[in-house]
Amino acid sequence: MKVDILAFGAHPDDVELGAGATIAKEIDLGKKVAIVDLTRGELGTRGSAEIRHQEATAAAAILGVHYRENLAFRDGFFVNDEQHQLEVIKMIRKYRPEIVLCNAIDDRHIDHGKGSKLVSDACFLSGLRKIETTVDGVAQEAWRPKVVYHYIQWKNIEPDFVVDVTGYMDKKVESVLAYGTQFFDKNSKEPTTPITSQNFLDSITYRAQDLGRLINKDFAEGFTVERYLAVNTLADLV
Repeated sequence: MKVDILAFGAHPDDVELGAGATIAKEIDLGKKVAIVDLTRGELGTRGSAEIRHQEATAAAAILGVHYRENLAFRDGFFVNDEQHQLEVIKMIRKYRPEIVLCNAIDDRHIDHGKGSKLVSDACFLSGLRKIETTVDGVAQEAWRPKVVYHYIQWKNIEPDFVVDVTGYMDKKVESVLAYGTQFFDKNSKEPTTPITSQNFLDSITYRAQDLGRLINKDFAEGFTVERYLAVNTLADLV
């Protein structure tokens, strides 16, 4: 089983918030995409793990994602150790992506930075053939993605590059709103959190508009990199 892009999120909805429009665009361009959520988001103030699973399934369908899995690590308490790395390595070797997307390196939620480092380390280790893994009793071959990109989340981190996502923001917002328990709902009686405000919901669009403005496009999503980007010619730049 092979995909072009494998997107990891510490929680269901991280990928949609950080890279939903980019994923929708890549799928529209014929790329195959899978999402792997590290936790079930069971510590979220609103909703439940079971509801989040239903919401994540609906969001993936909206974006057109081909596969989605959840590793069910402990929300808030998973660590970057051998046990967790091996589980992520199994996903990387299963889907054999060229590109991996993952959480912001530094962010408000502690799981985001942990998840970012865990996935990044696993991407390297996955290429070492002496690390043996099996899925359903079948030995896996070593596989290392070509690149790892980190999407931007709560903090306004300066991106290393941006993707023009003009025409795909409506689908991104729709996929985010599939998480009905998590975001702004004027009729909700649930406790408020930093992501349940109208301002946060609006920020999904206005932050993309601002990045788009900087490249003379309507909307853009930003990413950071671990190593230099390379292009064949200057004409490759938008």
